[in-house]
Parts: sequence; C-alpha cells; structure tokens
Amino acid sequence: MARVSLTPPRTLLFRAVEWYAKRTYGKVLEPVLAMGHNGRVLRATLRFELAVARWNKLDPHLKALAELASAASIGCSWCMDFGYWESTRRGVDARKLRDLPVWRDSDAYTALERDVLEYAEAMTANPPTVGDDLAERLRKALGEPAFVELTAMVALENMRSRLNSALGLTSQGFKDHCELQRR
Repeated sequence: MARVSLTPPRTLLFRAVEWYAKRTYGKVLEPVLAMGHNGRVLRATLRFELAVARWNKLDPHLKALAELASAASIGCSWCMDFGYWESTRRGVDARKLRDLPVWRDSDAYTALERDVLEYAEAMTANPPTVGDDLAERLRKALGEPAFVELTAMVALENMRSRLNSALGLTSQGFKDHCELQRR
C-alpha cells in the first residue's frame, strides 16, 4: 500500500506529465503520482531522467541488467516489474531477465554480464563492497566512459528503488507476474 496518496494536485506540470505517461506507457507511473505532491521534486526528477536517457556509452542490455540487479537487491517490486517490462520491450533476452535472481548458477550470462551483475550488487550492498579487481576488470572491458556510466546507473537505480520502496510502491502490473524476486 502506498504511503502517500496517489492522487496529487492536478497542476499544469502534473497534467502534462500525466498526458505524456499515458501516451508512452499506457498509464501514469505510480512514482510520478507520488512525486506529483512536490512539483520541485517531480520537475528535477523528470529533467534528470531525460538527461539520463541520452547517456549512450554503456550497452543498453548491460545497463538493464545492472538496474534490475540493483532493484532486486533492494527488493523494489515496482522497479523489477517496470524494469522487466521495459527490458523485454528493448529486446533483452527473456531468459537473462528470468534467471537474474539466480545469475550465479545460470549459464545464460557472459563473463562481462556476470561482472556487471556482481558490480551492481556490490554497489548496492550497505556499505558498498566493490573490490578493486572487479572494478579494474570492468574498466578495462568497458572503457572508462562506459564504466562511469555503469556506476552512475547503479547509483541512480539505488535512488529509484529506495524511493519507491520507502513510499510503499509495489508492482503496477507492467508484467502480470513479476518473476524477478529478491534473493
């Protein structure tokens, strides 16, 4: 159950975002509904998310795996639900998405994907447990621009997942049954 009302004031900004969300996703995203109570938070988040959408140094499939691994580590069912739906729309292998909770035991992933998943989990741990060897492998494999983007994406997903979890937002039905469970 959401910890804030999902019926924010119908400001001009909110109505514009509502129109865009319905056109893009078929419904208004519950994080948007929650943030609609604070126009400055909503506006800043939207500006940042639009900027993030233009980042292009990291392979989008690696980015999706990292985001979902972080969301799964935190246990954000809203992020896992939406992330699964968004990733399948963008062509990420469905087996890789399904096997995410057991990635260490799955043969679906390349060595680089395994390093990305390990890195996302290590960054998400509290406190972070990123080791120098793993960071160096990723930096060499991806190059510094993509490595920085990977790090920023995992940090951003931590913010998204923690915000949504703290606000009590759960799966919104983007995927009928979210197969990605917290380990």
